[in-house]
Amino acid sequence: MHKVLLVDDQKLIRDGIKSLLGLSGKVDVVGECADGTGVIAACSEFVPDVILLDLSMPLMNGVQTLAALKQAGINIPVLILTTFDEHELVLKSISLGARGFLLKDVSLDTLVEAIGTLAGGGSWFAPNITERLLGSVRTGSTGFTMPAQLEPLSDKELEILQLMAAGYSNKEIAAALYKSEGTVKNQCSAILSKLGVRDRTRAVLLALELGLIS
Repeated sequence: MHKVLLVDDQKLIRDGIKSLLGLSGKVDVVGECADGTGVIAACSEFVPDVILLDLSMPLMNGVQTLAALKQAGINIPVLILTTFDEHELVLKSISLGARGFLLKDVSLDTLVEAIGTLAGGGSWFAPNITERLLGSVRTGSTGFTMPAQLEPLSDKELEILQLMAAGYSNKEIAAALYKSEGTVKNQCSAILSKLGVRDRTRAVLLALELGLIS
């Protein structure tokens, strides 16, 4: 059973999702929050495997919640579940460490599979969202274009890229890989150069689309 913390401002939505996930026999909603203000405390109390997070909430929305989790050093994987598929919000969510993004019209089977994937250390982005983001990449509206040919990444660079996708800072990556922060910074710069992008968010998005990381 994967333990989930459910964060959504609408009680009816929370009740519905909780009931449906309970029917799966694979997911247990161990805690609920009506906005992001109680998420940090709930993570400590319930120790969930995955946080299921809405983006549009009063007081403290999903993006603000992701920022707070990152600042607190909480690395529990976050799956965004929302009615919106605005690519800028997806990019911002990725930059703050979100590991998945689904629309609320998703099927129960897909939602359960996505939760299991994140709990196992992977990422999950709905195909329709990924396609829209890829379209933005191709038209240049996200600030970069798909490179014609990629310079191969080393196994160590792929490992660092996977940690970048999980929202780890250079300092946290250095600690996880027993490297100096300066070395990690140089390797991150090399990754961006090889992928032909200017920042970590775009590197992660491109790597996910190309299947370099999961």
